[in-house]
Amino acid sequence: MKLTLADPKLFKDSVTIISDLVTEAEFSISEDSIDLIAMDPANVAMVIFKLLSSAFAEYDVKEKRKIALNLNNLKQILRRAGSNDILTMELSDNKFKLTLKSNTTRTFYLPLIDFEEREQKVPELDFPISIETDVSVLNEAIEDADIVAESVSFIAQKNKFTISAEGDLSKAKIEIVPDDQTEITADTEDVIKSKYSVEYLKKLIQGSKLSPKVVINFNKDYPLKLNYKVLNKLMMNFILAPRVDND
Repeated sequence: MKLTLADPKLFKDSVTIISDLVTEAEFSISEDSIDLIAMDPANVAMVIFKLLSSAFAEYDVKEKRKIALNLNNLKQILRRAGSNDILTMELSDNKFKLTLKSNTTRTFYLPLIDFEEREQKVPELDFPISIETDVSVLNEAIEDADIVAESVSFIAQKNKFTISAEGDLSKAKIEIVPDDQTEITADTEDVIKSKYSVEYLKKLIQGSKLSPKVVINFNKDYPLKLNYKVLNKLMMNFILAPRVDND
């Protein structure tokens, strides 16, 4: 197995984002892609990650492999990758070998870890609402909501998407309508509303480092799905459980 990225940024940013949710994870490396499906320890958020072979300058995989790594350790090494570095990843003596090459050659070895977590399955979800928008639109709205509350309501209808948050004294309401930045597709005339954790959303919207667009799907009191994609290179999806009030 030998994988070479002329621009390590996609993998570097992806690992940084994923490591905010899970500290250890298993990568599945096949002839077509590197895949990862992981659930955070609280079982609130899932990340589904795929880095396609077409993103690599060299992608030599003879047989499918599963490699479990400590993501914090991997992140620390990838942080050392500069814009001029070429990143090569291999298996060597039961270790994960990373080589950063520019005017110098730097080699790191990470131990493979035993990973006993049960295999995660991506749930089948049905969404009547799809909103595609610039990542800045969603990011700004979540940052606005974060000022006033710990949870945020997503409310959608045919021609409007509203993000609202309500604290003990303060309120925030962000209304987003279709324009050249935002497209709303609805299969229902109903108003769809669901509530989510701002703390988790702040982690998930880091996907904006990867893609200029995000697709938002949700349903009434139902999981949220955020989809970030780089054509022919990468896909990162997040699924977030709804926040249920106890009152």
